[in-house]
Amino acid sequence: MQINSSYLLSLTTFFYLGAAAVYLLYWIFRLHKIGILATIITVSGFLLETAGIALRWKESYALGYGHAPLSNLYESLIFFSWVTILVYLFVEYKTRNRVIGAFATPFACLAMAYASFSPNVQDTIQPLIPALQSNWLIAHVITCFLGYASFAVACGFGIMYLIKGDSKGGGLLGSLPSKKVLDELMHQTIIFGFLWLTVGIITGAVWANQAWGTYWSWDPKETWSLITWFVYATALHARFVRGWAGKKIAYLSIIGFISVIFTYFGVNFLLSGLHSYGSS
Repeated sequence: MQINSSYLLSLTTFFYLGAAAVYLLYWIFRLHKIGILATIITVSGFLLETAGIALRWKESYALGYGHAPLSNLYESLIFFSWVTILVYLFVEYKTRNRVIGAFATPFACLAMAYASFSPNVQDTIQPLIPALQSNWLIAHVITCFLGYASFAVACGFGIMYLIKGDSKGGGLLGSLPSKKVLDELMHQTIIFGFLWLTVGIITGAVWANQAWGTYWSWDPKETWSLITWFVYATALHARFVRGWAGKKIAYLSIIGFISVIFTYFGVNFLLSGLHSYGSS
């Protein structure tokens, strides 16, 4: 059987599903060996996905198209998953807390599952339309998805914070990081994502001017990207100026990620505009 990129990337879905399940087992049973196994599965899936992305890039050159695998909905979902795992593994390395994986890896797993098995997503490699034939493609997509992935992890922290509640004892809730730690992690990941989303919007504007002759056209995706930016700007402003923390920021991190999802999916499927190619 000839192994192609679609096969490797579909296989990655099961690695991330396994990782999410094992992280959940680790959260429940708190066995050190289970935690190590969860990390090993996650890293293995990440390396497999990296190989799949590299192979897909190579396949595009073999077909004569020769472009980075970032141009359609399938490829962007794959990249979102890849960056989400990258951000999560960095957080795990810095915090030495594997319970977070039970709340972060499901985002990557769901993205991979939708990309690999949804009838709405085509995994064939296609030539770039004229608007995408630009070096700004890589810069714009990478910066935006660094932001999106960070917001996914921040949403996970927000959910953990709300679940944690006022629990201070043992058991499942007691094994979660402290509310102070979760609050700080939410804040840090939102800042990181906000900075990258800002750069993504700027690179998108420069690219739009090159492709369509205008920096901003109030296209639905542009508009919703700006709405998402304002949601997180509000969260950071409230934190710095009004001293908001904890539950309020947790809710904003979840609302913000809902806005990200609509910007990413809702615009493609419900609204037509210059970015409609993303659903093809």
